[in-house]
Amino acid sequence: MRRPTAAARKPPKALPKPTYFPAENVLERALPPTLVGQLEFENYHFRNFDLTQANLTGRVFRECLFENCNLAGATIQNAALQNVAFEGCKLLGLQFYSCRDMLFDVHFDRCQLDYASFSGRRMPNTRFVGCSLQEVDFRQADLTAAVFEDCNLTRALFADTRLVGADFTTAQGVELDPELNELQHARFTKESLPGLLTKYNLIIE
Repeated sequence: MRRPTAAARKPPKALPKPTYFPAENVLERALPPTLVGQLEFENYHFRNFDLTQANLTGRVFRECLFENCNLAGATIQNAALQNVAFEGCKLLGLQFYSCRDMLFDVHFDRCQLDYASFSGRRMPNTRFVGCSLQEVDFRQADLTAAVFEDCNLTRALFADTRLVGADFTTAQGVELDPELNELQHARFTKESLPGLLTKYNLIIE
């Protein structure tokens, strides 16, 4: 896979998580009838929504927050996630690679993301805080300067992944091949070293 030049890959400045929402845009559990057919949402706060297996194809979410929502198995083909935060959400199996590329920017706090896929997704500076990321597919993704704070990465897939400056110092279950990924200035602890040497079948005491 041909990679862009170093200058072209300089990560953009991280956007702050959305925090302002007009009172009428703070929604609980379900959309009001007047918004059922709406395709674009800007500055909305969704709380306690059950969107399991929901079809969100083509929807646009801009400067939005999903709090304690269940989106497990939702279809997000060609959806736009433009500075969208997820807090305490179930996002099992979501195919984030199928979202629109333009202005894709997400934040995750205390989310269940097991089996999700970010394959090929460019998402520098993304923060994962207190998340379960078991068996998540990060292959060919650009995670420059990403932070995995107190995250479980058991059996997560990394191959041809750009992890320059990424922070794994508080992550658990990290296992990746340094020869197949870009790891310059990435941060690890001594305890995580066995996960970087798995293929060599070494005994580390």
